[in-house]
Amino acid sequence: MELYLDSANLKEIEEGFKLGFLDGLTTTPTFMQREGITDIDGTIVKLSKIVPVLQIEALGNTAEEVLKEAHRQLDLGLDPKKTVFKLPVSLEAVRACHLLRKEGLLVNIHLVYTLQQAYMAMHAGANYVCPLVGRLQDQGHDALALIEQCVKAVDHYRYDTKVMFSSVRHNEHVRNAINIGVHTITIPLKVLKSLTDNNFTTIGTEQFLRDTRLMTVRVKEAMNSVNPIVDAATDLKHAIVKMTEFGFGAVTVVNNGTIKGVFTDGDLRRLLQQDGEHILNKKLGDLSYKSPISIDANALLNDAAGLFKKTNVDTILVTEDDKPVGMLDIQDLKND
Repeated sequence: MELYLDSANLKEIEEGFKLGFLDGLTTTPTFMQREGITDIDGTIVKLSKIVPVLQIEALGNTAEEVLKEAHRQLDLGLDPKKTVFKLPVSLEAVRACHLLRKEGLLVNIHLVYTLQQAYMAMHAGANYVCPLVGRLQDQGHDALALIEQCVKAVDHYRYDTKVMFSSVRHNEHVRNAINIGVHTITIPLKVLKSLTDNNFTTIGTEQFLRDTRLMTVRVKEAMNSVNPIVDAATDLKHAIVKMTEFGFGAVTVVNNGTIKGVFTDGDLRRLLQQDGEHILNKKLGDLSYKSPISIDANALLNDAAGLFKKTNVDTILVTEDDKPVGMLDIQDLKND
């Protein structure tokens, strides 16, 4: 199934065609007017240099006027092998289609609302026949049934025509088009960008990225650049200020460069409950410390994850050559 972008917005068009696999662009005078375009010919020429195939309107009240307009546009420098002329279906339009096809030019009969209109376009040799699904559904019609009938007509009578599913409003329309077996679909960028979205895919991808990070990133690469060290001579009151400055709920207490222990906000709460506010005047060096939970800076995050799980703490002391070099927070496992 061919995939076309339906737009006249240059930024959208450039973004869409960066994907590299879109088959072409459909646009209309209405799209251009909405974008504030006044130089239609200049815009058409510019677009023709960006996209693989450009489908543009060739308007006229008679077949002869349509042919004249198509040739005028080709004279702008358009490649006839990469330009499809869109004609709103009518008796004169299908006559113009027949004449353009005799010249080897490409034609899309669009604004199709009935199977009869589609049949006339097919029999006149149209390369594309284009029912407007969204608009038909807005009017309460069974647009999907019409699309299916058009596909069956092409297959049954072996017409050399592609059914284009257009007036796409949402992701579900794309699924409908695939299930019915249309040959071409043209969609706005907003819908195009939503086609790969799925919450379960997002969750799975994030899990893969997290697990890969655990196995490839070292602790020193993931930890915060702040090294929250406080001298043992510091009293608890100032230790609280330091915690705030560092942005950590813990500080490493050192005495002459040697690690004495780790003091946490949890330790502070316990001391206040046990001994009251006078504890704030105590020195960090006067407190007793357990052997700190630590990890080497060159260890992998996978090792740190195991240590967090085993000890049920939120922060781990990071050392290198037995010197404190920082703290690893459990959130550092998830974020760069």
